Amino acid sequence: MIQTKTQRVSFSWKSLILVMAGVSLTINSCNTTIDQEEMKMEKPPEARIENVVEVIHGQKVEDPYRWLENWETPEVRRWVDEQNGYTRSILAQLPGRQRIEKRLDELLSIGDIGTPRVRKDRYFYEKREGKQNQPVLYMRHGLEGKEKILMDPNMMDKEGLVVLDWWYPSDDGELLAYGLSKEGSEQSTLHVMDIETGENLPDEIPRTRACTVAWKKDKSGFYYTRYPKSGEVPQGEENYHRHVFYHALGTESDEDKKIFGEDRDMEDWPDVHLSPDNRFLLMTVYQGWTKSEMYFRDLQNSDKFVPIVEGVDAMFSGEIVGEHLYLYTNYKAPKYRVLRVDLKKPSMDNWEELIPEGESVLEGSQVIGNKIVAQYMQNASSRLKIFSVHGGFLKEIELPALGTAYGLNGEWDGSEALFSYQSFFIPPTIYHYDLKTDNLYLYDRVKNDIDSTLYEVKQVWYPSKDGTKISMFVVHKKGLKLDGNTPTLLTGYGGFNNNRTPSFQRNRFLLLESGGVYAVPNLRGGGEYGEEWHRAGMLENKQNVFDDFIAAAEWLFSNNYTSPSRLAISGGSNGGLLVGASLTQRPDLFRAVVCGNPLLDMLRYQNFLIAKLWIPEYGTAEDPEQFKYLYQYSPYHRVLDGTSYPATLLLTSESDTRVDPMHAFKMAARLQSAISEENPILLRFETKAGHGVGTPLSKLIDEYTDVWSFIYWQLGVEY
Repeated sequence: MIQTKTQRVSFSWKSLILVMAGVSLTINSCNTTIDQEEMKMEKPPEARIENVVEVIHGQKVEDPYRWLENWETPEVRRWVDEQNGYTRSILAQLPGRQRIEKRLDELLSIGDIGTPRVRKDRYFYEKREGKQNQPVLYMRHGLEGKEKILMDPNMMDKEGLVVLDWWYPSDDGELLAYGLSKEGSEQSTLHVMDIETGENLPDEIPRTRACTVAWKKDKSGFYYTRYPKSGEVPQGEENYHRHVFYHALGTESDEDKKIFGEDRDMEDWPDVHLSPDNRFLLMTVYQGWTKSEMYFRDLQNSDKFVPIVEGVDAMFSGEIVGEHLYLYTNYKAPKYRVLRVDLKKPSMDNWEELIPEGESVLEGSQVIGNKIVAQYMQNASSRLKIFSVHGGFLKEIELPALGTAYGLNGEWDGSEALFSYQSFFIPPTIYHYDLKTDNLYLYDRVKNDIDSTLYEVKQVWYPSKDGTKISMFVVHKKGLKLDGNTPTLLTGYGGFNNNRTPSFQRNRFLLLESGGVYAVPNLRGGGEYGEEWHRAGMLENKQNVFDDFIAAAEWLFSNNYTSPSRLAISGGSNGGLLVGASLTQRPDLFRAVVCGNPLLDMLRYQNFLIAKLWIPEYGTAEDPEQFKYLYQYSPYHRVLDGTSYPATLLLTSESDTRVDPMHAFKMAARLQSAISEENPILLRFETKAGHGVGTPLSKLIDEYTDVWSFIYWQLGVEY
């Protein structure tokens, strides 16, 4: 049942009072008398209302801006261009903007480096330095060998819009399969490089987004994942049906044989692995963020896949060494454990537990040098432990406190493990651990001039609405005066088993250097405290995530860190949903909101791009029971006319292939029509950019300049 009603909406805004900045860097209270100057603000572009009214499972639902979903039409394009112009006219004249941009340019020029991947005597890694828009792929012969540039995307496009999405060296390090895309779209095309000559082979395969590649030992070909080409599946399903194929080098990709995926659910996400001896082909099929299935095929003796586990509501992954699968799982262990599966008798009854579940969350494990290197998370910070391949504990690798280890890498028959480490104050740092000599040393680090001794981080605990204790990192300068008047940024995520652990966020130092506070709570829905923590923030429990975030703000107030007039919140993607729900449920708590690439219309989200993949996490309005809780918190549907909402900056991008820009468009129009106060609602639409992955440094500087100028304006910070 659909009704349509059309009308025009206009806005009458009062002039806004804008605090003008002096030359020196200071922080002023919004209530302090300082020099002020009025900035006249034009009304935002008119938004046509075409109110689509539906009755969904007996509930009347209004959607006044559905026409903004068709954002490639001339009318929507025109409206978006006008919104962009309106936003630019406001942000461009904010005081201190040039100084903010200059400092961000310096901060974001602090580089980055990834953990080397080992292939015999060759080490492959990415590194970005200075003003480079994109990381460069390097190789060394030996750990101390001379660097060789293999792939520099910066040389392929003067705007830095070509992105190296992923890469897989062959077992001997002589060939490289890699994926390139443009403008942050993540729609990769696979290429193959001869590493010695640096030349590409003729092989080229499109539609290889987020590809996994498993090279054959003789380099005659590889197994890989790709999405359907035009005409292979019904229209509208092109972003699903990820299947596994085999490609023989030197042949056309149209000839590639499909190995796995036929007749499975189109949302299934298979990854492919090949055992080091090339005997066993392993498939891990992810079905959302709480369940996966595993299959293997003995390439020497069979053309059929044998199930290892299927139909079990738990996560499974692992690697094959010899005739055993080392299985990492949360099956009957919410904080995860490691099992061993004999592939000659793979049924669950024969599984052997090697590393049992412990008090800390086991984040992952890898067989390196015939030992198991296990990565743990204790109170949202990393620990590394070494076990024998039979599960006996050997030792713990000492790491600095309150930091994050990641990128663990090494060969099953090698003698070294490499991993990265970072914290709120330590930039990406590479460590090398020799399993034979038990020697750990710092291999490489990102150079920077930040004086970390000026700052401190505390981990605090606070009660959420239902009494659950939530941990939060609070970062600021030493000697902070707790007077309830400090400008503060609160950010979070809370979903998809994604962890928010200490990380080196370059742009955040702009706030810390200004004397501000940066706060990151570990919300339910993440994986910081295991699978039960994750499930407590998904589906019908999603409101817990918003309650946790709101309680974090209230804790900051009650402990005199800040006040509602000095608090900004930010989040992107699922974090955009988080701040969108928070601003509609408790608009009184926040002065400013930065909402990036967000999900905001939770009744229709699943109809766009790849969003059906997220139904296991959120649910779908097509289900009567799931509709009830989705409608209850869907931010777009919770906006009420005449409410004083905080100043809001909505960010979205043209090439985002994950979250459709329609969410930000519809929310901007709805908030602009509803607001009764003078707080600005701004929409920033970025062209030639995607969900965030691969965004060029130059665009990041522009975006962060807008974001921090907006936040400082609203919080009354002079820069």
